[in-house]
Amino acid sequence: MSRFLRCEASCALSRAAVKLALAWAFVLTATLARAAEDPLRSWNDSPRKQAILDFVSRVTKVGGPDYVPPVDRVATFDNDGTLWCEQPLYTQVFFTIDRVREMKREHPEWVKQQPFKAILEDDRAQLAQLTQKDLVAVVIATHSGVTTEDFERIVTDWLAKARHPRFKRPYTKLVYQPMLELLAYLRANEFKTYIVSGGGIDFMRTFTERVYSVPRDQVVGSSVKTRFELREDTSVLMRLAEVDFIDDGPGKPLGIGQQIGRRPIAAFGNSDGDLEMLQYATVAKGPRLAMIVHHTDAEREYAYDRTSHVGRLNKAWDQAAERGWQLIDMKNDWRVIFPNEK
Repeated sequence: MSRFLRCEASCALSRAAVKLALAWAFVLTATLARAAEDPLRSWNDSPRKQAILDFVSRVTKVGGPDYVPPVDRVATFDNDGTLWCEQPLYTQVFFTIDRVREMKREHPEWVKQQPFKAILEDDRAQLAQLTQKDLVAVVIATHSGVTTEDFERIVTDWLAKARHPRFKRPYTKLVYQPMLELLAYLRANEFKTYIVSGGGIDFMRTFTERVYSVPRDQVVGSSVKTRFELREDTSVLMRLAEVDFIDDGPGKPLGIGQQIGRRPIAAFGNSDGDLEMLQYATVAKGPRLAMIVHHTDAEREYAYDRTSHVGRLNKAWDQAAERGWQLIDMKNDWRVIFPNEK
């Protein structure tokens, strides 16, 4: 009898384990099904989300009036403020500031020389007055004189240890989950996704493949001139102290034309620096989509637009209404901002 009871108990436990496993399998299957049904699950159900779904449906419907062959399905994305956080300063500016402090022993003259003096003294008032010319001068001084391989190592090491002043997280963890889903959704529908940013091309290439699944050769950015050098045991490209190309404002369509060679049918930005890229993508025949990330969530991220010193959205906002561009309301359109957010 005792053996019979033990057998019954064992069988009961087995049946319970099977039921539990089946229940988990059902939950997992349902979760995967929902994910497949909703590729933009971090987006709230809004006109902006529907605009994306409708556009992709139209351009991928074979035989439809708006069908676009995969070879012409090009989508361009700004980086700062569109794919990851750009406040209170651009990530590359934080990197540049740290480089100035790290290199000050090699340049004792910086202690008395602006704009380096303001950086070393953390003079916020003076820093707020820095012009684009000042920033370019600092970038040139801190980003040149090394090989492209050495520069990549320096950036990679910095990104691994640097933390955002407010969120205390690595900068590469402050990417926008809804935009990651959008990138993946477009690629799943045979779009080729490019990053077109005013940031340094060699700076961005250190993380775009890992963070956004955007290959290095699909990154368009600002650059310094380089020089080929043949050494005893290797060949290198040396970064020179001279600007080669600024991929911002009117430079963005030029960079797209030179490095991509196809006009995008979809473009995504967040500031006036993206205005010309949005115009280039949409002022043309055929189906077009342009969207602007409007930072409206001071609690979960930041709220800024027309008067911001970083990522100013003024002229592009005015043109959005005229040209039918969609404004993504971060606070109301996105369920979450960053990955792993509850």
